[in-house]
Amino acid sequence: MTTLLHIDSSAYPGEASSSRSVGGTFRTAWEEQNPEGTVIYRDLAARPVPHITADAHAAGLLAPSERTPEQSAAFAARVALIEELERADAVLIGAPMYNYSIPSTLKAWLDNVILFGRTAGEAPSAQGTPVVVVASRGGSFAPGTPREGYEFVQNYLEAVLRNTLGLDLDFIVPELTMAPRNPAMSELVPLYEASRKRAFEDASAKAKEVAGALTPRRPRDR
Repeated sequence: MTTLLHIDSSAYPGEASSSRSVGGTFRTAWEEQNPEGTVIYRDLAARPVPHITADAHAAGLLAPSERTPEQSAAFAARVALIEELERADAVLIGAPMYNYSIPSTLKAWLDNVILFGRTAGEAPSAQGTPVVVVASRGGSFAPGTPREGYEFVQNYLEAVLRNTLGLDLDFIVPELTMAPRNPAMSELVPLYEASRKRAFEDASAKAKEVAGALTPRRPRDR
């Protein structure tokens, strides 16, 4: 039996969110491949995790016996999130671009799960776990476009998810999602529709690929 950790961070609900819609297609395909599997779901917009505090951060640098009660409580909340990541056989993250970067709710989750000596460092505890990020954005920031240099979602998540946590990272990128709602972008609607269609196709195919590679499940050291 396999476990998928599914994280959404879009402020928009349901079909109003491209990252949620495309992520939902991935999850459906995953569940079809793993009818007895488990999905751990976190909606960071509906139920945000606490932003990192001095107590939560300091506790990660101290031995348990050296922590104050406040530090121990704050650290326990971090450990709960870390253990969800460590239990997952695959991770799905919806990461829409807000003002050129990721939502603050997703940044808060990352700040909690990055713990040097455990999830980060020489031997990250979730190393090698496949993670698929649905990185939707209202415009286009692809190489060669005028705003290429403003792309801080994929660059940041490469540094954090791949290089720090050691995850096996892949992106699905639905672009130009504002085209249907912004008259100034009306001529880009066909490109938006093509990008959206491709994203749904990629989500379904990637879910089957990742799920198939984990079947049958082999125990992994954490």
